[in-house]
Formats: sequence, C-alpha cells, structure tokens
Amino acid sequence: MKLTTLLFFAMLSLSLSAQTISNTPTDTLKKLELQTVEITGRLKKDYNSDYSFSATKIAILNKDLPQSIGTVTKELIADRQAFQLADAVKISSGVIPSSYYNQYAIRGISQNEEGQIINGMRTRQYYFLQPLTTNIERVEVLKGPASATFASVDPGGSINLVTKKPLSQDRKEVSMSVGSFSTFRGTLDFTGPLNEEKTLLYRVNGAYQEARSYRDLAGNKSMLISPSFSYLPNKKTAINAELIFSNMNGVLDRGQPIFGAQAGVTELNSTPISLNLGATNDFFKSKELILMGNFVHQFTPNISFATSYMKQSWTENLQEHRTTNAFAVDIENKPVTSLAAMQFIQRQQYWNVDNLSSYFNFKLNTGKIKHQILLGYDLNYWEKTKGGGQNAARGFLLKDGGVAGSFVLANAANYQTITTAGRTLPRPNVNHFDLSNPSYTIRNVNDYTLNVRTALPAALTTNNALYVQEYLTWSKLTLLLGLRQEWYKDITNFETSNEFSFKNTKLLPRIGATFAVSKQINVYGTYLQGFQPQSNTVTLMPSTGAFFGVPKSAAQFQPLESDLKELGIKADLFKQKITLTAAVYEINQRNILMNANDPAQPDLLVQRGADRSRGFELDLAGYINEHWQINASYSYIDAEIVNDAKAELIGQRKENTPTNSANLWTRFNFGLNSPLKDIGIGLGVQHQGSRIPWFTRAFEVPAFTIFDAAFYYTPAKSNVQIALNANNLFNETYWIGAQNYLRLFPGAPRNVILTATYRF
Repeated sequence: MKLTTLLFFAMLSLSLSAQTISNTPTDTLKKLELQTVEITGRLKKDYNSDYSFSATKIAILNKDLPQSIGTVTKELIADRQAFQLADAVKISSGVIPSSYYNQYAIRGISQNEEGQIINGMRTRQYYFLQPLTTNIERVEVLKGPASATFASVDPGGSINLVTKKPLSQDRKEVSMSVGSFSTFRGTLDFTGPLNEEKTLLYRVNGAYQEARSYRDLAGNKSMLISPSFSYLPNKKTAINAELIFSNMNGVLDRGQPIFGAQAGVTELNSTPISLNLGATNDFFKSKELILMGNFVHQFTPNISFATSYMKQSWTENLQEHRTTNAFAVDIENKPVTSLAAMQFIQRQQYWNVDNLSSYFNFKLNTGKIKHQILLGYDLNYWEKTKGGGQNAARGFLLKDGGVAGSFVLANAANYQTITTAGRTLPRPNVNHFDLSNPSYTIRNVNDYTLNVRTALPAALTTNNALYVQEYLTWSKLTLLLGLRQEWYKDITNFETSNEFSFKNTKLLPRIGATFAVSKQINVYGTYLQGFQPQSNTVTLMPSTGAFFGVPKSAAQFQPLESDLKELGIKADLFKQKITLTAAVYEINQRNILMNANDPAQPDLLVQRGADRSRGFELDLAGYINEHWQINASYSYIDAEIVNDAKAELIGQRKENTPTNSANLWTRFNFGLNSPLKDIGIGLGVQHQGSRIPWFTRAFEVPAFTIFDAAFYYTPAKSNVQIALNANNLFNETYWIGAQNYLRLFPGAPRNVILTATYRF
C-alpha cells in the first residue's frame, strides 16, 4: 500500500506539459446534445471519457453530474488486455470483484442483481460467466443506488456497459492474442459510412476465445458477434439498431476448497490454489441474444423525443458437481474436515426480457434560469418461461435402498456406511471429494440417484415507472431534481392455475446540486433513494437461489431499501489534461435477505435489519504529458452491520469488503525524438486490504498488492502494434474473495499474453 500511495502522489506532483486534445468538453457536449441518446460512437482515444448519457438520460458532462461516476474506456481496456469485465472495472474506486463470477461489491455493498445494464437497459441472466469486453466502448460505474434511473438496482452502485456505436470515419482493427493457460483469442472492430452522404453508418465487433486456466478443469470457449447500424436521414432524426450474440461454453468454477481449521488456525495454503471440486464432464453453456433499437426525433430546437427498446433471450444448460457448502460428516454427525460433501446438479432454463424507455425532453428558459425537463416512462419485463427444470443428487444412501435427501443425519442405524481414515461415515449419494487425495475422473452420472427433481416454475416480474426530471442551471449553480413512481409486480407460477403475485409501489426522490467554484472545479452534493423488491426472478446472489426453483417467491419478504448521502469535488486540472473526482458518502440499506448458512436448513433465509457503509474515494485520469497517460483510484470503506437478529453481529465489519483498496495503471510512449520512439511501457499496481468471507467469520482473506506491466512496440509509419502484457509480475499468491472454507477464490499466478493488432 505504501508503494502504491507513493507512486500515486509522485505522479500528481509532476509538472505537466502541453498536450492537444481532440475535443474540448464544451464542444463534446454540444455535439452530444444533438444525439439525445447515444447513436454514434465516441471519437476520442484516451483513458478519459468526460460525458455520460445513462446517469440522467441526457447528455451531461461528468463534471456537472452531482454523483460519482467511474469510467473505464476501451483504450484502457485494450492497453490492459482486460478481455473480461472484472479486469476492466477493478480500476474504478470502490469496485471489488468478489469471485470468478460476474459479481462485485461496490462501496462495501455486495451486488444482489444478476445480469447487466447495457446502454442503460436492464438484462437478466445468471452472473456465473463474465461478459466479454470486445464490443464495449466504455464501462460506467454509477456509485450509490441508481433506482431513480434504472429502477431496481443495487445500493452500492450500478455497472452500465456502453457498447461501441458506428462512426462516420473509416476505422478497422483486427487483433490476435496468445498467452498463458493455453489462451487463444481473435477480435475485430470495423466501422465507417455505408454511403457517400454518411447518413448510414455501420459497426461490427467480433471475438472468439479458447482458454484454459490456472484452476484445474476450468476453461471456456467464448464467441461474440455484434453488428450495429445508425441511420441519420437529417439533423432532426437518428436511428440505431444493434444486435449482440454471445455464446459461452465453459464450466462453473466454484473456487478453491481448503481444510478446516486445526487448533483454531486456518491455513489458506493447505491446498494448492489450482484445486477444484468439479468433475471432468461438468459444463456450463450460456447463449444470449440481444436486439436493441434507439429512435430520436427533434421536433424543435427545444423539444425532442427519444425511445429505446431492448429484446433479450437467454438460455442456460448446466451440469456440475459442487459442494454442499459443508464438510462431510461421520456417523455421529461430526465434521470430517478433509472431505468436502458433494452434490450433483443438472439445470436448464430459458428467459425472455423486454425493456422500453421513452421520454420527452423540453428545454426552456425563465429569465436567467435554464431548464431541461424530462417526462418519461419505463417498462421492464423479465419472464422465466415454462419448461425449465433442475435435477439434483444429494444426501445419503439408506440400507433399504432409498436416499435421504437431507444434509443432516437422522437415525444413524438406517444408513449404509463407508470407512475412511478409521472413521465411519454414512455413504453419500455423490462421493465426497477427498482434499488429501484429489481425483479427477469422468464421472458416470447414472451412478447417482436423482432424488430432487424440480420443474422450475414459470415466473414474471414487471416494473412500470413514470418519472419527471429537472436539470436546472442558474449562474454557477445546477440542480438535478427528480421523482420516479414505481409499480413493481412479481408473479409466481405465471399463467398457471395456481398463479399468485406480490405488488410493491414506491415514490423515489432524487436531489442533487453542483456549484462551479471556478471553471476548473465543481463541488456537489446529492441524496438518492434505492428500492429493490425481492423477487422470484431475482435470486439475490448468492444467498437466495433456492427461490427460483420452488413455487413461492422471495417477494414475500420486505423490499430492500437504501439511501445515499454524498458530497464531492470534481476538477479539470492542468488545462483539462487531468480529471479528478473525490467523494465522501454514506449508504444505508435495510431489509437485507441472507442465507442463514444452516446445514440443517440449506434454504433457510434471514432478513438482516440494516447495514451502513461510509467511505472516501478518489479517481484520477488523464495525461501527465502528451506521451504519458494515467488512471488511478483509491477507496476507503468503513462498512458495518448496524442491526441484526444476532446481537453479536451488530457493530461487526461487513462481509466481503476491504477497508482500503487502490489501483494504478499508467502508459508512457517515448517521443519521436527518442531512440526508443517506437516503444511504449505500461505499469499497473493493485492493492486490496483484508476482508471477511461471505458466510463465515472464522478466518480472514489477507491483503495483497500485485504488479502488472506491459511492453508496446509500434513501428513508425505503420499500423501495427505488438503488445506483451505480464500480470502478477512477482507471482504473488492472493485471494480476491471467499465465501466459506470450501469456496475461496485465488487470483491468477504470473501470466503473460502477447497481442498483435493491425489497424487499417
């Protein structure tokens, strides 16, 4: 941490030289206002994006937004070779990957929602496999509850993926990569006009990857194809259509199991970080198709209309061997901490999602006060269709040939038994995994008794919302005011004779103010509320997944409610070459739904009273000089449990949250007059403090600091770049998170990837 801090402040103290930027923020905003929503792409090619549509549904400079927003651009993604989302977002302050899944804690608050937000529209699919970043223009992290914009979203923050849009300039790029863990990858990005008038534009992004892993049995094959077209018939009308097809075949990596504590001491290195509890014939197949359309029409210079629609389908096909989250037990029901109790799962399901967002945008003046008023309607429609199902083999074999499905023993005399290391155990339906002598085989699933067969009930969740938003500017003061009325409905056993539903309504306010201290510095304050109903179509990962497979709904529990209070400063420093955002905040959330972690009742839920997260964060991005770019962040998080049914937890540190975390990435290209003029170098540092696992307080995940580096070779007067990225240079052993003794998530050892890129 000390080294990271020294590097950070040393770079801040350097004198900065002049640099030419393609667009000033004012020019950028004027161009964006004509779009209303994002129809054409971003032209700049650096680590900093100075605007956002998604935060307010209007074109607004990030500097003027009374809310913290972290941005990771495609240039930063490319320089770091961040092919998956977790590698991209970790540079943003307060964003902490929690596992190998597409799962994060933001500002100390663990995510509850699945799927992603893409171009401000809600998707729905399991979080197990991370999305590829090939078609992403930038990743935006809106800090705090963004329910005023996105409806039911997480209190800590929301990750919005902004896809690449067509450009009026011809740009084409292909790349090929090879690297550690048998990684092979190819990508393409083609864009430009399709006619001489440049009224019809296109963009095509594609990617394919095959990769193994430093984890036993893990690997994936991923394909992404995403064409996009924009039609600009005149200055008043703009249309965009975009397709995303994603097909991922891999396995679910549930993490590293370790031995139980010996004499009260937990040894995280008791097993190798490669150890995996799965089987050779496990698989996870995820297929997703998304179609998006945007239409914008400007009736007058002061009145416009915008509408966006998204259609998504998602199919899952799963087979896996995984732990029951407990060690095996002997015939006296005492844990055997060298054996992981196992179960076998098969699952198939299909989802259908529709999103609609429409609004009018009015601009008017009252004296010296400028108003921009939005009146809008949002519809979110998430359907889990009929025909899904899940089979499971678990429990113990009985002497009479039957199977006891419970994880806890009843009458010991009724069980078949086995002997292991001198101890007598009930014979499991699925063989235990021996941590002392791991064995990977192609398991014959016909050996199991599938004693839990579940038809996944059809379900529908709908959310309708009407909202009004006022963006008011007067002299140096801007106000962002909003009201959003939500009507939320959850239906279980949808379109069947035993259909039943839950309803929730909520009026959500939004209040924010920004004051321009000078042309370079703004200060802001904001108050937001969050509202997140529990639902059958939301499994509230990873705690309440049982609700998606039973004829009842998590909506029977109280909705998760939250609020944010935040003060901050945003600055354009050194002639707008460096942007800085600093914020202090407090987030409170209530009615948190958690798994009770009771082996006797694995589906038992408890609703915690309240959590509170306070913190400070700092983000910096831009140019130190014309050859030197930087992106850095720091986060301090004080998150604790303030109310709980278990009195001993009150005042305790919140799970899955490091108190301190910091990131740095910088790239330096040698100048044209240097003997090394074709060379660029990159350096990255990532630090995270210790954290408490999700479901146990018996041990801590230790702090870590790792270093990354990159070497870039770009021959003069050529369109080729060769990049060599090396991650975890000093081969540090570390863990990015943990759930319990049988699910730790070790980070990757030293690895490299070599990429050749050709632009034409």
